[in-house]
Amino acid sequence: MTTETLIDAGTDDPLERFVSQYKPHFEQFLSDRLAQLTQSIARTEQAGPLVDALAYSSLAGGKRIRAMLVYMAAQACGTPQQGNGIADTAAAAVELIHCYSLIHDDLPAMDDDDLRRGKPSCHIRFGEATAILAGDALQALAFELLACDGEASANLRLNLVRQLSQAAGANGMVGGQAIDLAVVDQTPDYEALVNMHRLKTGALIEAATLMGCLCGGGNDSQARALRQYAQAIGLAFQVIDDILDIEGKTSELGKPQGTDIQANKPTYPSIIGLDAAKREALELHRQALAALQGFNQQADPLRALASFIIERAA
Repeated sequence: MTTETLIDAGTDDPLERFVSQYKPHFEQFLSDRLAQLTQSIARTEQAGPLVDALAYSSLAGGKRIRAMLVYMAAQACGTPQQGNGIADTAAAAVELIHCYSLIHDDLPAMDDDDLRRGKPSCHIRFGEATAILAGDALQALAFELLACDGEASANLRLNLVRQLSQAAGANGMVGGQAIDLAVVDQTPDYEALVNMHRLKTGALIEAATLMGCLCGGGNDSQARALRQYAQAIGLAFQVIDDILDIEGKTSELGKPQGTDIQANKPTYPSIIGLDAAKREALELHRQALAALQGFNQQADPLRALASFIIERAA
């Protein structure tokens, strides 16, 4: 089930309803903010390729799971968020960080992928130097948004910046990527594999969820539950990605199937076996739903998202 299916199906599924309501709004918000943030440099002819690369990589669609998590978590905490400036800002900031990470991950010095979301990777389309600069710029733009955009108190802005910067840095996504590169051609144990993916994939998913909690005025108890939920779906997302690297199709993945196998990277199937990886995904799904027991129907999109992540490999 693709994101496009979610938007077009028109069923009563809570995830489909949520995405159809929020994703078009978010896409327009992100496009508008990117245009505003680059309007000065866009007037400079020599910087044209950089501006094009920013739009190419950040407005290329995708599932927008991290952005949707901001809105979903805010709603679960009881505050409707569409049109709420700071939730829009937080969602855009998370997505910009994610887009920057994909640009850099695809570079020859990193994962060396030629395709992203079914199109040539940024460095293939614009060259390595422009791709590196585009990633750097998107990272900076994310924090510029959190500092300047939307109606929010200084304390809320600071907490949002703290949450995202910790998740994106050496103790989060970047640290996880460093470990991932270091263990190529090695066989780490299960605990090391889980730690790597908690950082590389899970940290930003957790940050998006907790930023939504902050935007929605969630309390400490809600934040703890949402952290548990996010940690479970973050790992589940990676387990399913590893399974799809074996069983998926390039046309559905948006990148070459078998990339991790060819690069001799450690994955859940390579460490614990394919069947055990599938059981692990189901257990993580159970944990995610259990974490949401204290929430009412406002958290149904979060519940549906946990199921959607698992169903990608069904």
